[in-house]
Amino acid sequence: MSDRVLFVDDEPNVLEAVQRTLRKHVDIQTATSGADGLRQLREAGPFALVVSDMRMPSMNGAQFLAKVREQVPDTVRMILSGQADLQATIAAVNESHIYRFLSKPCPPEQLIAAVEDGLRQHRLVTAEKVLLEQTLSGAVKMLIEILGMVSPAASSRASRLQRYAIELSAALALPERWQWGLAAYVSQIGCVALPKDILSKVEADQVLADEEKRLYEAHPEVAGKLLAAIPRLEDVAAIVTAQFGSLSFAGKPADIGQWDVRSTGQLLLRTVIEFDHLITRGASRGAAADTLRGSKLGLPAAIIKALLSIHVASRELGVRQIRLRDLAPGMILDEDLVSPKGIRLVPSGQEITRTLIVRLSSIADGVGVAEPFRVLVPA
Repeated sequence: MSDRVLFVDDEPNVLEAVQRTLRKHVDIQTATSGADGLRQLREAGPFALVVSDMRMPSMNGAQFLAKVREQVPDTVRMILSGQADLQATIAAVNESHIYRFLSKPCPPEQLIAAVEDGLRQHRLVTAEKVLLEQTLSGAVKMLIEILGMVSPAASSRASRLQRYAIELSAALALPERWQWGLAAYVSQIGCVALPKDILSKVEADQVLADEEKRLYEAHPEVAGKLLAAIPRLEDVAAIVTAQFGSLSFAGKPADIGQWDVRSTGQLLLRTVIEFDHLITRGASRGAAADTLRGSKLGLPAAIIKALLSIHVASRELGVRQIRLRDLAPGMILDEDLVSPKGIRLVPSGQEITRTLIVRLSSIADGVGVAEPFRVLVPA
């Protein structure tokens, strides 16, 4: 996308003048209407900067740039406006998050300076995004690896919750928010602070004593405190902390897409947690949705309908005997994994994760692992 600019105007002479002015400075493409501009975005994009005339037939500049924002939100947008369109242009800048507007006619030197400024803004936005993604991915990866060492089952559950949350938000046609999938993925981090006997009971769906239940239900707060220490994860921390909290829809718009990031995130996370609990206990996708429809949570009808589109992996399992080198994520131990001297390393029923495989490889280099052993493999 480096220094690529799309300029949209319905006057051919304006486009010719713009090309003469900018072609030595940037890679410029032109379009003669909003519809043509959208086609260029699809077929010749992406572009770092899009500049559009305000007054065009069929689709004006504000309408066109609003569609650009929907399709490529990281692209910087500018609008070119005559004096007669000034008030409409100001409203478009404020409402559609347009970076800048230029007065028409625009002197060549002013146009060059504005384009260069827009390209610098795009570089800043993309550089910050890359840095943020790398920082967050590294921090999250470390947290999930720690969780996998303490409780591979909780780590596996976190991966399922993330997938369910992303699929659920897509089925609801919600705007893309990275916080929701990430919140689901790190929602189980607080389990690192729980005693192993409580984690074992939870995985076996056994009844917890009152004190054990209080400890387990406190794990979201532990996770929230860990996450709050990471810059830019304030919303994620709030969503994770509230995962067991009561859901309140009072005063909320009927359209979930109009909710704030935290409220929507809490709804999605609580829904997929309850959904996953039912699925892992043997319920079909339809049966799980029916159960949640009649539950005290009072989930919106749109949520229940969207659950029916979530992909659920087959629970049909086949038994195989394998060696450690053949172990793969998703397999389930059908017997205790032990050392050559009979020391239990991993209990039967444990789902295999990548972190557990790394851990077992280290163990194999030390005390060793008795091979072959039985696993259950999803059909």
